[in-house]
Amino acid sequence: MGLLMLVPLVYLVVALGSIQQQSLGAEAGARHLARAISTAADAADADARAERVLASVRDEYGLDDVDVDIACRPAGVSCPAAGATLIVTVRSAVTLPLVPPVLGLDQIASIPVEGSAAHKVSRFWGAS
Repeated sequence: MGLLMLVPLVYLVVALGSIQQQSLGAEAGARHLARAISTAADAADADARAERVLASVRDEYGLDDVDVDIACRPAGVSCPAAGATLIVTVRSAVTLPLVPPVLGLDQIASIPVEGSAAHKVSRFWGAS
């Protein structure tokens, strides 16, 4: 009886561990991307920083398919703009362990995770 209860418990621990890893990766990615972009000097520097940060977060947390959304507040402001609030959202999906990629089961048995961060853009943005 103990063995029958141990197998689902171990699976639950492994599944929750991978969900937690991806969740932490999405949150860290959003936070670091917001900080890197908002403190950049101009658009070229922001792009270079964002690529490096995203590559680092992907490697560290094992994120596979990442969707990044960048928006600014107040609405109607070009993004990023000096003095605006930059909002970065990072989305990913966690495929549960031991689910075979047959008939799309891996897509059905995936859990979406999302992390968001907001950071004020430097008032010296673009003033190189």
